[in-house]
Amino acid sequence: MDFTVRIFILQIFKYRRPPAVLRNSETRKQMNYKISNGKILLTGPDRLETAERDLYILDGRISFGPAGLPEESFEVVDAARHLVMPGLINMHTHAYMTLMRNYADDVGFDEWLFKRVMPVEDTLPLEGAYWGSLLACMEMIRTGTTTFMDMHMFRGQSCRAALETGMRAWIGRGLVGEDLYGDGLSRFRQGLEEQAEYECGRIRFTLAPHAIYSCGPKLLEQVAREAADRGMRKQIHLSESDNEVNDALRKYGKTPVALLRDTGFLDEKTILAHCVKMRGDDIAIIKEAGATVVTNPASNAKLGNGFAPLQDFLDAGIQVCLGTDGTCSNNTLNMFREMGLVSLIHKAIHRNPVTAPADTVVRMATANAGRALGLAGELGVIAEGGLADLIFLDLDAPSMFPVNNPVSALCYSACGSEVDSVMIDGSFVMRKGEYTSIDAER
Repeated sequence: MDFTVRIFILQIFKYRRPPAVLRNSETRKQMNYKISNGKILLTGPDRLETAERDLYILDGRISFGPAGLPEESFEVVDAARHLVMPGLINMHTHAYMTLMRNYADDVGFDEWLFKRVMPVEDTLPLEGAYWGSLLACMEMIRTGTTTFMDMHMFRGQSCRAALETGMRAWIGRGLVGEDLYGDGLSRFRQGLEEQAEYECGRIRFTLAPHAIYSCGPKLLEQVAREAADRGMRKQIHLSESDNEVNDALRKYGKTPVALLRDTGFLDEKTILAHCVKMRGDDIAIIKEAGATVVTNPASNAKLGNGFAPLQDFLDAGIQVCLGTDGTCSNNTLNMFREMGLVSLIHKAIHRNPVTAPADTVVRMATANAGRALGLAGELGVIAEGGLADLIFLDLDAPSMFPVNNPVSALCYSACGSEVDSVMIDGSFVMRKGEYTSIDAER
């Protein structure tokens, strides 16, 4: 192992071991709230709009009225001069990678993955992955993310971090190999054991083969069958680089997208991260399958892979969501930064200022993700009966003022520092800039 990697690993253990975490969301104290005087971001059928109205939070759900309860049953939250909106949903990341932030920069994709990232992953103990995942949750909460989809290498650690911090997450153990019941069995078992131990209202699980270059067609077929039998979603890295696509064409005579189709992997419960290098009928195949694409503009740009054909996906009617990827290739988990980047990048690519408008981009980070996770109308929106995952943005922050257009401000002005308070599942995890579920100094 490289000496610098050894030192890097050893530095993690200057800290004491983490305590036991909360088992599930039911152990967290829930209160009923009345949110008053705020500007509320609502998801209409055609466009996002704001309204000045009260919201009630009852048992972790949103209501537009007190549901017959007396007003004194609610703690009043004064949201004056704040925009209250759905929490952002980061649809692709690797939480443990915060330990590798600014560690493998300005190198090519193959060197980044095979010579920098994998050696650290191969030697990082479980405790290190816990601390990295906890730090990731801290950063996501601070910048307004309430839900994340994680692909990880370390059993239970992102689950522990999400449970302890109060976040909502969809988590998948990265799978590799040729045969799910042969060389891929140990990782598959780890994922199922993790699900049995940690699954609850806020923490759910996916099956997560790493990529078509680390997983053989047989394994992909097996994962597809297992996911269907278990009612689980699937996530995978796909068509991220030219080498990946060219190698697939040489080895299989088809693109990575076509390979997934032919193995039965593609369907409406499939989450495809990256999709930068589309060839031939790839977009039509994704559309026909009903799969969701997650674009990661900062990561793809930093590794020199280019950008996903966002407008082509949108024109085809494909559901597109937004993710940061891990901090080793981004190097942040800030979804406000990602929203601004994806809009500006595609306007420049197409030389068209109406490409990737703010309304579309904010939906990618909220309502679209809720649909992709099977919670349309419940997650990523402020709606009657919806999950109370909300963020409060300070409209008097210099970066937001004056608020001529709140939706535009979210995409082009906000940088995450405007997030004042964060509520997940009806409980505050950050209030007036102070974490309520995290000992930040620890």
